[in-house]
This record gives sequence, structure tokens and C-alpha cells, in this order.
Amino acid sequence: MSQNECSRRVKARSVSGHPSGPYRDIGALRVLATCLQPGVNTLDLVFESSVCRFPHFDCLGTRDLLSEEDETSEDGRVFKKVILGEYRWMSYDQVYKEVRAFGSGLVALGQKPLKNIAIFCETRAEWIIAAQACFMYNFPLVTLYSTLGGPAIAHGLNEAEVSHIITSKELLETKLKSILLEVPRLQHIIIVDDKLKSGSEYPQGISVHSMAAVTRLGAHPENGTSVNPPSRRPPCAADVAVIMYTSGSTGVPKGVMISHSNIIAGITGMAERIPSLGEDDTYIGYLPLAHVLELSAEMVCLAHGCRIGYSSPQTLTNQSTKIKKGSKGDISVLRPTLMAAVPEIMDRIYKNLMLKVEEMSVFQRTLFLLAYNYKMEQLAMGYSTPLCDKLVFQKVRALLGGRLRVLLSGGAPLSAVTQRFMNICFCCPVGQGYGLTETCGAGTISQLWDYSTGRVGAPLVCCEIQLKDWIEGGYRSTDRPCPRGEILVGGPNVTMGYYKNKQKNSEDFFMDEKGQRWFCTGDIGEFHGDGCLKIIDRKKDLVKLQAGEYVSLGKVEAVLKNCPLVDNICAYANSDESYVIGFVVPNQKQLLALAERKRVRGLWEELCNNPVIEEEVLRVITETALTAQLERFEIPWKIRLSVEPWTPENGLVTDAFKLKRKELKSHYQNDIERMYGAK
Repeated sequence: MSQNECSRRVKARSVSGHPSGPYRDIGALRVLATCLQPGVNTLDLVFESSVCRFPHFDCLGTRDLLSEEDETSEDGRVFKKVILGEYRWMSYDQVYKEVRAFGSGLVALGQKPLKNIAIFCETRAEWIIAAQACFMYNFPLVTLYSTLGGPAIAHGLNEAEVSHIITSKELLETKLKSILLEVPRLQHIIIVDDKLKSGSEYPQGISVHSMAAVTRLGAHPENGTSVNPPSRRPPCAADVAVIMYTSGSTGVPKGVMISHSNIIAGITGMAERIPSLGEDDTYIGYLPLAHVLELSAEMVCLAHGCRIGYSSPQTLTNQSTKIKKGSKGDISVLRPTLMAAVPEIMDRIYKNLMLKVEEMSVFQRTLFLLAYNYKMEQLAMGYSTPLCDKLVFQKVRALLGGRLRVLLSGGAPLSAVTQRFMNICFCCPVGQGYGLTETCGAGTISQLWDYSTGRVGAPLVCCEIQLKDWIEGGYRSTDRPCPRGEILVGGPNVTMGYYKNKQKNSEDFFMDEKGQRWFCTGDIGEFHGDGCLKIIDRKKDLVKLQAGEYVSLGKVEAVLKNCPLVDNICAYANSDESYVIGFVVPNQKQLLALAERKRVRGLWEELCNNPVIEEEVLRVITETALTAQLERFEIPWKIRLSVEPWTPENGLVTDAFKLKRKELKSHYQNDIERMYGAK
């Protein structure tokens, strides 16, 4: 069967026969999958099973830090640059011994089973070791994004009544230290770094330990780390494994309670979509582990004997900000076969490569575009292009290490342009997924041989999806040609609800007559004839204009993000106004080129505030919108160019780079009044 025929093959169908569903994967019509191996129903057993099967295989890897130096840029700013060595590996057996000793050490420090413990740390091997120890000893693990602000961190720690926290030296100094007095229950801080900074002042009643010291304490014979020490009370499948605080695009962070069986169901569904997953695979871990996408991906790897090499967005590629010019980024050294990415990162790779293509000689550029278009045609017909791949795309492929066989995208919608580009240039399929913290990251993932764009695939074998009519927004399951409605996810991966938040639980979760849990996502989707889902809207993003037209802000943003001048955009509309406005983070290189063409001079800030430039950007954006067939009322009439990019650090986007509309609204309040006032 050619890839083209595969793409058209039916992947899921409605089990009720009704267009609203529920829809299930063809392989799970009778029963939903709940676990990878019969009887292996808690996370400690999943890891123990891998340790038994792959004891001497590489498990977790970290690069040696050879040297660190400060580099001063032309404008006087100082940047830290690092030179890193090879990856150093711990085997599955070594990791298991560390996990057991560290968990035993936490018990010796007074941590009790079923009592919450927090981790607030960057993605690294120690994070997973600490997490596995908590799963083994039945300590529910409270996870917090490292980019959350002080009040949000204090809220999470106090709500979860945490007495022990695992963190890094840097986060302790930059984030935790200032709020320690606001978290009165906190007694023990465990630092994952080797060296403890002595002489640092902490409030009375707080002890600071290194992870190594706690592990040594746990390895003492009197604290017992025999296979089942007296102090270990193993978890059961229904126990809480993780309370994951989501930064959320609205309000204070909510803690999502995820059980052992939820995570196992979720990773069972994900693993089924990645063919021949096993001990020959290498995964690169660099996204935040406090995010469900990364935690699930790493759990999938550990359950299948893969090895995980750690990285960070600042050291990922040779061009990354912390890598010294001329030395190698993590991906070139590790050469992974598996990688997860959020669209924000893929869009960045796409834009950087397109700029490189523009800088090529006429001959090189013509050759590249010929090969690109030829391969696009061949993929559409279901054929591969080995010669093209070898001659033209091998160099591009090498940018991500050259061995990548699966690239998974999640966290936000990936534009069709970027998805097609990654498929073609990196010679590896891009699986687009859809899931939420509340569904354990699992929902749908597209089949890897399905090269159609803009869709998120069929439901995973662990869950089913129902469409619920949303009359106000004009979406019904009886719509033609595709049934549409709010996406409801049901199955063993649907979590236990929000921590200490009964009201929100009754709004967003429900149990059906068969005792199965469901989550109401607030996202609007449509099912195609082959059983694949497409996300088309979001309930919260719908605004009704003065004249009664409905505008989907998310849809407008998705279209305008394809404009080369736009790095990020937030559309905004007031219900008592007749038009949409927008805040735009311009692409620096493109905007400077535009300024040169328009003969406008000035510093970056002056350019962003220049009315001529603003008008020109609006003209280009409008062209993009009309080409994509947006309605006139959906196109922003006025825009404001942002001098600063939006990052999780400045609180205008979440960790997954989703817009925080409330924060953006208050940040641009004066501009909103100006754009709507000056009529």
C-alpha cells in the first residue's frame, strides 16, 4: 500500500454510528487500552520491568561541562557561553540503584507515603531520578514550571501543603529564596547540583541538603534499601502519582491530579503510534519536564528501554545562545532518533532555514527549491525520494543530528507550512498530537505515514472522543461535510480532576453511566471521513463584534503567524466595537529589511513605534489575511508593534508559548484604548 493510500485509509470511526461519536481508533473499537503489559499497573513496576530487561543499556545521559566563559556583545551585554564535552551515561541498573537510595533517603528525612513532595527544577537526569523515587515510595509529586512567578509558586506549595522540595541551585537563588517566608510548612530543600553554596542564609527551620547527601543517607544499611524495605509502601494504580500545576492561559495555576493508571494509559496510547520503539532509540530531552508533553514522552522512552540524552533550549543546536561559536550543540553530539518539539521551536527552525535559503547563490537556491517542490509532489503521490534526500537534504537533516526518525509536535497547533517543511527537509515524519494536562497529554497523534497537514490525527487507543454541539458558536455534529463541536475526551487517561477545586471539577469533568471519566476541553474540532480530528476553534477565543459577527481570535492568529514579518501575534476584539486589533512581535531581520526599503532609520524601539513602519506591516498582514481568505471583519484594522518578544519569563505566554490573553490585555491596555478611542 502506498503512503498516499495509507493517508486515505480510515483510522477511526464512530462506535455509535452517529456523527457526534464517540470516535475510537480502528484497533480499539471493542475495548480501550489501559496498560503496556498485563499487571504492570504502577509507574514503579513499569520502570522495574525495563531495569530487568535492559539492566546494562544506557538510560540517562548528560554532557560534561568543560568550560564556561563570558562573552561581551557589541552593545556591551554579557552572555554566558559554554563548551561541553561528550555525553556521560548511566545504565538502567545504575539509575535504579540511585532511585532506590534517594527515595530511602527522603524517608529518612521524614517524607511520608501519600504526602505531597514538590519538584521545581530544570529538565535534567536528576529530575527523572527524583520522580522515579517518588513513584517508587508513593510520594505524590507536585510539579511546578520553572518559569512561574513567585506568587504562583507560593500558591502551589501552600495549596499542596509541601514540606520537602527538590530544586536546583539556580532556581533556589533566583526564584525560591525570596518566597521561603511565604511557605511556612517548608522544612527541607534538596538541591540537585553537586556543590552546595555554603554560607547562604535561609529562614530558621529550613534545612538545605544536596541530592548526593540524601542518596548517601538512603544507602546506609540502617535505612534499608533492600528490594522492599520496611519503610516502603508501594503505590496502587489509583494513587496520585503527580499533581501537575499548569500555568494556564487564565488565572492562578490549577493542580491536575494524575494517577499512576492515568499516566500508564496515556503512554500506552502514545507508544502505539511510534513504530518499532525500542532500545536502539535515543531521545533528546530539553522541553520542561513539569509539562505533560515532555514527562509523557520520557516515560514512553523509559518503558521501552530507549536512552534519554539531556539538553536545553539554550544548548540544543550549534547556533543556540549558550553554545560558544565553533563548538557543538547537544543535538549534533547526541544524534537522537526521537524528538518532541513545540511549534514555537519548529517555527524558529523553519524561519532560520528560510533565511539561509535566501542567502544562497542563485544556483543553489534554484536547486533547493526544485528539489523541495519535486519532493512535495512525490510525497503527495506516496513515493519517497532517496536521491534528492542524499544530494540536497542531507545537510539540512544534519542540523538535527542526521538520525531523526520521528519528530512529535504538541502543545499548540503547527502551521501546515512548517509541518510540510519539516517533513521534506528533515526527511522524517512529523506526528502532530493533541492532548491536555487533564487528559495526561494523550488525545490524538497523527499516523506517521499520514502526510496530510493541519490535522492532529485519530484518537489514541487509550481514549475516545465525542463532539458536543455548541449552538452559540454555530457548531453542530450534523454540520456538512464534517461533524463539528466541542471536543470531549473520555478514557482511562482522563485525570482525577483539579486539586482542591470542586467547582471547576464539576464544570469540566463528568462520569458517564459506564463509570468512565470524561473531560470537556473547550476546544472545537471536526472529524474528517477517515476518522482524523482537526482543531478549528476554541470556545474562549470566540468574540462577538458589535454587528453580531463572531471572530475566532485563534484562527486569525494562526493565519497571520505565517506572515514572515510576524514572530508572534495576539488578536484582540471588544464586543462593543466593530473591528479587530492586533499586537505584533515583529521578526527582527524582516523588519530591519523593511525599514531599509522604506528608508526609515532608527534604533529598534524607534522603528517599532514609527507610524510608517506600523502602516507597512499592517498592509503586509492584510495581504496575508486576504490570501488565506479571512473575512474582512476578521482582519485587524490597527496594530501595535511590540519592542520586546513575549516569553514565559515576562509572563505574557505560558511555558508552551500559548498566549496569556488576560496578561496581554492589561499589558497593552493603553494601546487598546488608543486604537479603539481614536476613531
